[in-house]
Amino acid sequence: MSRNKRPRIAIPARLAESTSATRFSAIVTARKLAELIWDAGGEPLTFLPVSDIQWGERLEAIDGILLPGGADVDPARYGEVPQSEHLYGIDLLQDQADFSLLDFAIQTSMPLLTICRGTQVANVALGGTLLQHMAKPHINHRSTIEFTNLESELGLKNSSLSTSCFHHQAIDRLAPGIEPLAFAVEGHIEAVRYPTDAWAYGLQWHPEDNYKQVPAQLDIAKAFIAAARG
Repeated sequence: MSRNKRPRIAIPARLAESTSATRFSAIVTARKLAELIWDAGGEPLTFLPVSDIQWGERLEAIDGILLPGGADVDPARYGEVPQSEHLYGIDLLQDQADFSLLDFAIQTSMPLLTICRGTQVANVALGGTLLQHMAKPHINHRSTIEFTNLESELGLKNSSLSTSCFHHQAIDRLAPGIEPLAFAVEGHIEAVRYPTDAWAYGLQWHPEDNYKQVPAQLDIAKAFIAAARG
């Protein structure tokens, strides 16, 4: 593609029971997330989750995939039954679309960035499990994480990063082939590298929350867009 064009980034929509703008059920993409991709140089495009998925056809002109945050993954996906009253928003269609899109990204070596739920989806899809409810959930939680392996492809210059989190689940058993890169002070995994030849990373936090205050968050998004530009 021309270096002057914005790489097209596919973002699977989140299913919402209702929104003030639509009055009824809706498909949504977080505005801050779309703005992060735009400010990083990309063109964010929202895709409807459907049961009859042909990602090869739908993403023919797409340059990268972003799997965003959202509600909880069905525990059956990782061989468990619900064990917490805090599970919320489980939607089988949402899971089906996300898991198939993750598989497509890995199989086609397309540039991939996953955020929060998206990172949990990827871990489960590749054979890992999740902690269904953390002892101390990171809801509206600000912290500093430490990278044990600072990947140059992420565009980061320092091993410490100020992050904004909103999750009550975390990676439990890491899937084979996924490389952990950063950890929270409590010890759970905060960033990973996926087993593919493409630029493919996962974040447990939400870079869109504070990228205007923490330039390193925007640098990660810029690195993703640069990979999508090819």
